[in-house]
Amino acid sequence: MDVEQPVSSEPRDPRLGLDRDALLHPDFLAAAGISQLKIVETTGSTNADLLRAVTTEPKEWADLAVLTAEHQTAGRGRLDRHWESPARSAISVSIVLRPVNAQGLPVATQSYSWLSLLGALALRETLLETAGLPAEIKWPNDVLVRGKKIAGILAQMGPMGDGSVPAVILGTGLNVTLGEDELPVPTATSLLLEGAITTDRTVLLRSYLSRFAALYRSFCNADGDPTAGLAGGSSLHKRVEAVMVTLGREVKAHLPGDHELVGYASRLDEYGSLLVVDHGGREHVVTAGDVVHLRATESGYA
Repeated sequence: MDVEQPVSSEPRDPRLGLDRDALLHPDFLAAAGISQLKIVETTGSTNADLLRAVTTEPKEWADLAVLTAEHQTAGRGRLDRHWESPARSAISVSIVLRPVNAQGLPVATQSYSWLSLLGALALRETLLETAGLPAEIKWPNDVLVRGKKIAGILAQMGPMGDGSVPAVILGTGLNVTLGEDELPVPTATSLLLEGAITTDRTVLLRSYLSRFAALYRSFCNADGDPTAGLAGGSSLHKRVEAVMVTLGREVKAHLPGDHELVGYASRLDEYGSLLVVDHGGREHVVTAGDVVHLRATESGYA
């Protein structure tokens, strides 16, 4: 749940810097369970920075350590897609995840495929409850508002073999105050363009981190079981399926080797993969690592 700690009620310039005092307030960090939060003015990629950090200084970057940048110049998405937003117009944040349960035992790595969907769910809740926007999830890693992409999430596995719990770096990029002429593609949007009730990046980031941490800890304490009840409610599997715009639609998936699959997106399996039933009635498992592009066959999202 979001923690209401001293964030000024006065409206702030939409392109002002993050409120460091509010983000670094000990009460907020403790309530969210954030081990450390570092704010940098500019960087190429917060995900790349944390991947290097957990490799060279693994003990310095514990579970739920956070890095956020005012300006990210070489953001990376799936399939090495790159983008850059104007300074202080977006939220660019990455989190170190070292999933263990309440007894300190590692969560099975087979559950790691759900972490990006967990992030998407937390961000959707933030957009709905903090920004007042009707957000949905597009499989595998996008968050949409009114059919347009407002955020992307990327999970990357850190190094293994040092005996510690393998780290996952979960990166999130959210378009906040981008104007139409600043959007990377015509099918994107921003909180400003959608009429959000707040575009204060500090308020939004605190809300997202709080919500994500609560869902993540509950998921870990359930040993990464996506069918277990989560944070006092239904399971991660049910919550994601309930808000996933991809399901129930005919989709076209472009796969490696120039293959194409057209069919009905029916459900998610136990690993968060998308099950697509082709026109011959055969069910196919499509993983996030395999799909090059996924779109609805009728004009809905791209």
